[in-house]
Amino acid sequence: MSKAVLVLANGMVFEGSSLGAEGCVIGETVFTTGMNGYIETLTDPSYYGQIVTQTFPLIGNYGIIPKDYESSKCNLRGYIVRQWCDEPSNFRCQSDLNSYLENQKIIGLCNIDTRKLTKVLREAGVMNGMIISGTSKEALESFAALNNPEKKAKLLEKIKAYQIVDAVKSVTGSATGVEEPADVVFSESAEYRFVPVTKQGTKINDPQVAMKNGKGKKVVLLDFGAKANIRRELLKRGLQVETVPCDTTVEEILKRNPDGIMLSNGPGDPAENVQIIENIKKLCDSNIPIFGICLGHQMLALAKGAKTSKLKYGHRGANQPVKHLSSGRVYISSQNHGYAVDNDSLPKGAVLSFVNTNDGTCEGITYTDTPAFSVQFHPEACSGPLDTSFLFDDFVDLINNPNLFKDFKTNYERVDAIEYFKSTIKHTKEAM
Repeated sequence: MSKAVLVLANGMVFEGSSLGAEGCVIGETVFTTGMNGYIETLTDPSYYGQIVTQTFPLIGNYGIIPKDYESSKCNLRGYIVRQWCDEPSNFRCQSDLNSYLENQKIIGLCNIDTRKLTKVLREAGVMNGMIISGTSKEALESFAALNNPEKKAKLLEKIKAYQIVDAVKSVTGSATGVEEPADVVFSESAEYRFVPVTKQGTKINDPQVAMKNGKGKKVVLLDFGAKANIRRELLKRGLQVETVPCDTTVEEILKRNPDGIMLSNGPGDPAENVQIIENIKKLCDSNIPIFGICLGHQMLALAKGAKTSKLKYGHRGANQPVKHLSSGRVYISSQNHGYAVDNDSLPKGAVLSFVNTNDGTCEGITYTDTPAFSVQFHPEACSGPLDTSFLFDDFVDLINNPNLFKDFKTNYERVDAIEYFKSTIKHTKEAM
């Protein structure tokens, strides 16, 4: 392994060893707390433009398993781990982490104190960073610049100037390369993936039972960087799924005569996608049931008149608690987002349905004036908790009964819930 470093926009330098491809790359440095699911992280298009740090200290234990890819390629900018496993063990393993990163031309970094890096990002917020690795001319010049105050200042200016732009356009269609026919999804779900789980937490092992309510219904999946498992979860409910690119017009969507519309996850600032938001606004007027996840959740909220803002360091990991306000139950969810819908900006007809129990931010909205609902977290998470996969059943129910949420209300006033979480956070900080 050759020398490699991470240079943060604030001037901090973390020295370690190279992993994967070598060279220089700039991206937004973030961290994710998942103890597993690194394959899904590497192939999740939502990480486009980002240098991802795994907080779990040993990554790569079960190798690389193509059947678990969420898209056909790795869209993140760089990858950082404390230690990687060079001898993975799993009966489905086909490669190791280092080889995968090399093949995907992803520049990585290992043997650094990821705990220290995470604490820096947690306190200061996400910031741009640059991984320098190898012996190329650019790498050697960048290494040398770190020892020259004037050149280092110019290097930091370059790092700070990086911006993630055209994110959705860059990743739309990424999952189509790993999409499988419905019969393959059904046959493999019990063997290699999870089967549908009800609200009561029981699994539905019989595909005919799982498919019963969705049979004969068609869903158009608007692909903003969709994870492959969203389509799989829809298929497992018997729905016919047609995936379309992010720039598909409303007219083209309506020509397909869908019974429901799925708004997928994706990367970047949701407010950047002005035309897509306008299209969603028109789709809301069509009265076709809509389900949004992650970026789809945010853009649906923007289309309805709400606002979004960037979080300090985001929510990324498979252990994020969310509270379902109508039942009072807390679920563990998988998340990956740097923006959130502002609670106080929700318009009339938009009811807060889930909140993050750590900071009180919006995790779900149910609309009473449109047959639509959305969540910020990932109920389809392939390597994550199964708690909230019942939301796909809720979508099927909404397709069969568009008036399902017309009288929806929570057991809590929105302001009271938010004030409760603010108070909890304040007392927690005082006790530390």
